Amino acid sequence: MIAKSDPPDQSAVTQLDGVRVLIIEGRFYEAIADELANGAIAALQAQGAGYDRVSVPGALEIPQVLAQAVAAGLLPGSAPGGRWDGAIALGCVIRGETAHYDIVCRNANHWLMEIAVRDAIPVGNGILTVETEAQALARARGGAEGKGGDAARACLRLIELARAYQEQGE
Repeated sequence: MIAKSDPPDQSAVTQLDGVRVLIIEGRFYEAIADELANGAIAALQAQGAGYDRVSVPGALEIPQVLAQAVAAGLLPGSAPGGRWDGAIALGCVIRGETAHYDIVCRNANHWLMEIAVRDAIPVGNGILTVETEAQALARARGGAEGKGGDAARACLRLIELARAYQEQGE
């Protein structure tokens, strides 16, 4: 149940029994992808959450996999009792010399959020958009305290809220 007084502490994620999430990894930059995944997995394990991983070539493919999982009824917005309670998107886009960076950033994030909002899917967005590989590594590193961990905690918090709203609606 959601309290009607003070907002809940956003930094504290409670233990969520039986939670399982889909981690969708854009692997264009392998070292960065590994760091992001390590952080997300550490944060999930710290909360006792299970996960499955799927790899795609890059950030543009991430929303397509999310849409496929929704269409297959594997996420809660598409069918009650799906295989996963939410998803975590992990990837990296580094600015280059062409407009491709802007196209990839805009479309990957737009379609990821379009699907998440339209289908009420708890999604933690860990797609880094940076100027350099050094910036990406600095954000991705840190285990559970890096951006992969942040995306996992965001997903878990959204799952927690979805469950609370569902209980209130019953």
